[in-house]
Amino acid sequence: MARPDRAPNEAPEPQKLERLAEWAASRRFTDIRLEDLPYLKVLVLDTVGCALGALGHGPIEAVRSLTSELGGNSLCTLIGGGRGAPDRAAFFNGSLVRYLDFMDITMVRGQSFHPSDNFASVLAASELADASGQQLLTALATSYEVQTVFSERAPLQEKGFDHVTHLAFSIPAGCTNALGLDVRKGANAIAMCACATNTLWVIRTGRLSSWKGFASAQAAMSCMHMVLLASRGLTGPLNLMEGPQGWEEVVGDRVEVDWEKQPLRKFMESSVKRYNAEGHTQSALDCLLAMRAEHGIRPDDVRRVEVDAFKQVHNIVGGGEAGDRAEVASKEQADHSLPYLCAVALLDGDVWPEQLTDERLRRPDVQELMTRVWVRQREALSTRYPDEMPARVSVLLRDGSELKRETADYPGFARTRRLDWDGALAKFERLAGPELDAGLLREIPHAVQALDQVQASELAGLLGRAGRERRVRASA
Repeated sequence: MARPDRAPNEAPEPQKLERLAEWAASRRFTDIRLEDLPYLKVLVLDTVGCALGALGHGPIEAVRSLTSELGGNSLCTLIGGGRGAPDRAAFFNGSLVRYLDFMDITMVRGQSFHPSDNFASVLAASELADASGQQLLTALATSYEVQTVFSERAPLQEKGFDHVTHLAFSIPAGCTNALGLDVRKGANAIAMCACATNTLWVIRTGRLSSWKGFASAQAAMSCMHMVLLASRGLTGPLNLMEGPQGWEEVVGDRVEVDWEKQPLRKFMESSVKRYNAEGHTQSALDCLLAMRAEHGIRPDDVRRVEVDAFKQVHNIVGGGEAGDRAEVASKEQADHSLPYLCAVALLDGDVWPEQLTDERLRRPDVQELMTRVWVRQREALSTRYPDEMPARVSVLLRDGSELKRETADYPGFARTRRLDWDGALAKFERLAGPELDAGLLREIPHAVQALDQVQASELAGLLGRAGRERRVRASA
């Protein structure tokens, strides 16, 4: 029913998705603060490093084989070589970004998420539009903003939905910007994506499967496809937010945002992982490894490790709401088990992809030691999150002595110790080095650092040349 104060021929008030699309379509590179730009590039470098580090892993090779077998118009780059249709490129590249579980993480009250999940779709859209690097950065910042705002206003985890669900808003918003869609097409793209892309949190509970690492790639592919459908004139339910049985009614939260007052700064809240482990474990692992280095702890001398943690750590990786974390028989279970992660950190002195291989996680030494790791939730620590990432670790030794250490954060935590370019470059070189020759190892970071001065296709082209070192080794 029309509002009483609206004339019969007056245009209806724009609905929420239309206001979001108008804001997304109108974002410009100049909306990114000059002093914030270097950190956005840090996040891009971290994202492509994670993607390159995933090349060659079994599930990734399975996805690549299927992508090649299905074919499609070769419009977009596949990281590691080859080209494919935009939606399939979004799936494959999104799988690479996500597979290692080493990508960035943003933490808000009630939910955490990985905004680099937007990168693959935005890259594909930027290639399709022959966009500049400035446009790619703007579109990516737009996606980060939208996903963070929705996570703040309507966290979903306690309602049974996964954070991947919010990609249904952020991916089409970023792609609307990258492709230069008008407001109507952008709003319809968001409407279709948000109506059809809703992921359940069960993918991160109980006995974890490989889909934990691919659900966001599925969202990237589906959303990319629906954005392109909208660009051809297909329409979606523009009353998706406010309508009967609409999104807000289903999730039980109203998302009220004055988009015109929303700056492009939320990417500054995204943290970079120091260890190849679930995001909330970073400070506990940093604490334990510092103790190991300082005291020369020998695993055989350890009677028990006690980790006092905030609620999210206990619930997700410590045996709380998400289920038992005492059984580890796969990479997916390992990177979401704090007992395993603490055990392998004590044994190996690090937590990188090498610590999550099937061969490593099945060894008796780590399987036995993880039974001596206890995780306890502490309310006093929970109240400090997400402004801090506190952890308190005690190591009880067989001689009766006890070592203790507490930390409020870790290097890479965006609110207090944001990673700089040199730190991001070191992580990139260690992750991507095995997949790159010396030239690409220099050229890719240079292209990221100069992304506001080149075309998006320049970075994409370099990423498409990666992986040759591995392919040469495999054929030798």
